[in-house]
Amino acid sequence: MIQDSERWHDAIVKIAEIASMAANGGEDPDSGPYEGEASEEAPQKGGIVCTPKQLPARLLILAAETAMKINPVNAPVLGPFAAMADGFQVSEPMRIAVLTSKYWGPAPRKLTVSFMESTPTDLKNRILSHMNAWNKTACISFVLTNGTGDVRISRRSGGYYSYLGTDILHIPKNRQTMNLQGFTMSTPESEYKRVVRHETGHTLGMPHEHMRKALVNRIDPAKAYKWFLQTYGWDKATVDAQVLASLDEASLMSTPPDQTSIMCYQLPGVITKDGKPITGGTDINATDSAFAGKIYPKGPVKSQPAAADAYEEDWPESDDVDVSV
Repeated sequence: MIQDSERWHDAIVKIAEIASMAANGGEDPDSGPYEGEASEEAPQKGGIVCTPKQLPARLLILAAETAMKINPVNAPVLGPFAAMADGFQVSEPMRIAVLTSKYWGPAPRKLTVSFMESTPTDLKNRILSHMNAWNKTACISFVLTNGTGDVRISRRSGGYYSYLGTDILHIPKNRQTMNLQGFTMSTPESEYKRVVRHETGHTLGMPHEHMRKALVNRIDPAKAYKWFLQTYGWDKATVDAQVLASLDEASLMSTPPDQTSIMCYQLPGVITKDGKPITGGTDINATDSAFAGKIYPKGPVKSQPAAADAYEEDWPESDDVDVSV
């Protein structure tokens, strides 16, 4: 059993490393920090350019512990017999790590924001105003700082991305936690709504909506592999990580699947089984706003135990009843 557990741990670590590489666009997350100027070239309009970054595999357990300390509700629901496979322990740390949510908790919080490159004040304020669009219903807000922010934004090449929720605390201070390639004051307002608000959703801990099982099940994998390879040069591992790997519904704090959510990719009908597109969202919709207000409520916060608490021990093991049938 020990050898089996070790093999399972090694396999999970390897899977995490592959997923991290795929999520990071094939780049090693351990590579050195970027040094340079902001890019003036925006990614091709209409393309799928958000690729949420993942931490190096060695930090997954530590990041999960951080997330649960900040917000106990982040703990995954590992009920009786849940997530068991081949006799492995459900409490295996790496398995818990990959099922842990990254929300900041219901208490009001201000996250500081700084920019990696020299950025005009009007551009900083414009980006910040769109980040704070979530604050209409949520108790989390974003404020500029002249120092090093909790959220660190770069406009260099690399597309659009953000690390997920509390994971940003584990990013070295000389690295960005969010990338908004080529954003300037000339960028259309529609792109500010579509991109900045989407990436801020990731910073708030929200995963991609199109990775909900009900939406993933609409996609034809063979068609998806072909289309993403031809259109974006994505290999199979990247398509699996960014499009086809459905989220564990039991570990989610969420609304029913919503293809018009700001957190949902726009996916064409040529890759779906029924030929109908997954429309995706271009701005925060009513459901997004309501959900943000639910997980980050304004006003008095009622004490609420973590979902996983239902399975904690209520007495010492020595008091267990020996039942003979």
